[in-house]
Amino acid sequence: MAFETFELTIENYVAQVIFNRPERANALNQKAWDEMKAIFEELDENDEVRVIVLSGNGKHFCAGIDLELLMNVAQFAQKCEGRRREKLRKKVFELQAPINAIEQCSKPVIAAIHGGCIGGGVDIISACDMRYSTDDAFFTIKEIDMGMVADLGTFQRLPKIIPPGIAREMAYTGRNVSGKEAERIGLTNRSFPDAETMQAEVVKIAQNIAAKSPLSIRGTKAILNHSRDHSVADGLDYMATWNAAMLLSDDLMEAFQAKMQKRDAVFL
Repeated sequence: MAFETFELTIENYVAQVIFNRPERANALNQKAWDEMKAIFEELDENDEVRVIVLSGNGKHFCAGIDLELLMNVAQFAQKCEGRRREKLRKKVFELQAPINAIEQCSKPVIAAIHGGCIGGGVDIISACDMRYSTDDAFFTIKEIDMGMVADLGTFQRLPKIIPPGIAREMAYTGRNVSGKEAERIGLTNRSFPDAETMQAEVVKIAQNIAAKSPLSIRGTKAILNHSRDHSVADGLDYMATWNAAMLLSDDLMEAFQAKMQKRDAVFL
């Protein structure tokens, strides 16, 4: 598939999804939002993909929503104020959908972040499974400085990733959080001295995941997401039902046989 605002490559079951508007600091226009949703929905169904790495070309990871798109969001040709508000609400849902597609993708998504991760960029990485950054990366919930409330998922997901007090501090102040601090507060798993080192290490992690049972990896993501949003009792009930359906698989047999034969498992 060819895209206007992204680069996409697939090799050894690892998909590399790269923001490709470096001249705009990878700010996302309407085309980019549409393509992001299409990409993650397509990769979800692609059996040649077991893990996804999300990164950005140029100096920055992602500057969030393109200002031109933001300025046009509320300009609907409706005389009725109620209908204008209704269309605005629908537009917010449309902008949330591509980020939801990242979280709902059955394959793990790893964000590799350098430079700025600004506004909507934070919404995006909050929907990823894991985050890694360079030391000189910075993260900022910029909406507060634009007279806005972040509305694409940051406030729903970020307080479940980092301490709620830190999430509130970022939200209220809009200050920059460096890559080193991001690692310390748990926003990223690890910070690296430069982008080249980060990319190499992230690829190693992705390849490690890609070598596991794809059925088990997809199930693990589904269970982790469900457990995050439900009680322990609900999570255990869902887990029992999941394994009743998925446990007895060819992957399970291959894992056992590989262990007995002292070889690496090969999953189809």
